Amino acid sequence: MKRLFRIMVAAMLMTIPAIAFADEAPETKGFDPGSMIIGHVTDAHSWHMFDYVKDGKEHAVAIPLPVILVNDGNLDVFMSSKFHHGHADYKGYRLVGGGAEKEEVVCVDEAGNLTGQKPLDLSITKTSAAIIIAVIMLLVIVFIARNGYKKRPNQAPHGLQSLVEMLVVFVRDSIAKPMIGEKHYERYLPYILTLFFFIFFCNILGLIPFFPAGANITGNIAVTATLAIITFLITNISGNRHYWMDIFNTPGVPAWLKVFPLMPVVELVGVFTKPIVLMIRLFANMTAGHIVILGFIVIIFILSNLFGMAVGGAVSVVSVLFSVFISLLECLVAYIQAFVFTMLTALYIGMAVAEPHHAE
Repeated sequence: MKRLFRIMVAAMLMTIPAIAFADEAPETKGFDPGSMIIGHVTDAHSWHMFDYVKDGKEHAVAIPLPVILVNDGNLDVFMSSKFHHGHADYKGYRLVGGGAEKEEVVCVDEAGNLTGQKPLDLSITKTSAAIIIAVIMLLVIVFIARNGYKKRPNQAPHGLQSLVEMLVVFVRDSIAKPMIGEKHYERYLPYILTLFFFIFFCNILGLIPFFPAGANITGNIAVTATLAIITFLITNISGNRHYWMDIFNTPGVPAWLKVFPLMPVVELVGVFTKPIVLMIRLFANMTAGHIVILGFIVIIFILSNLFGMAVGGAVSVVSVLFSVFISLLECLVAYIQAFVFTMLTALYIGMAVAEPHHAE
């Protein structure tokens, strides 16, 4: 167990560069609640920690991440700290956006003017880094549980092993078996377990407000879209003859609807809308929860700026209590969304591999 912990720490240190302090930034601007909220739930090229004001100037403390760009056949790799949090150009590139606007890298000429071109951005962003950290931590947890079985065979689970076994048995008996069926569930159980643990763990990490957690992984639609596409591919590749016959020759439908292919079109559209629903549901629920919590927090600063510190301090008690309540609710939502995504995935796969029941 100690060896695995050392491996986890070493891997995290290799993927996380040193904390970078920005150079002097322009004069401190007024508080923008919308920019602050959206900036916390969207992706970025650095892992922002906090800001501080010194000598009337705002400074940002952030962890730089690798920037990987392909432009006109040239590969450029450097750390995001070279942009000085968007206040400097580097190698003909500029980091623009952030906050309420999408953060992206654009090309500039020697005079600092925008060229209108954008490089192919393959950078390791905040979400990408958070996924790497989450996967490493999940692997460590799984290996700890596995070693527990090897060291204590045929004995009751102990410690972390108990939690992992409880969740594995729950997913197997409450999701995989009922939805896919006794005959086929073992074939798809590894994917179902991986899906549940990854989503649930990422949801929980997103609720912890400090590094190495705090990234809104499942609130990134690219992540949920990737998971939905994998489910879509597995479902339709696994689909048997009965599954495709039900789509293109739906039983119990009048013949004229088959000649005029209304129902096949509806069924075929349903094949593509199912993963879209998976993608949007997870993305929307997790993002909405973070926005609500941040909304309660920014109310304190808004009222402080409008009516003074006394009013802001009084409102802060209510805002913090509501934030804690929503955070506790989000813990439940983190589990529910992992369960729903996994259950629907198992249901779609079960529908694809189900065999028709013929009357004796």
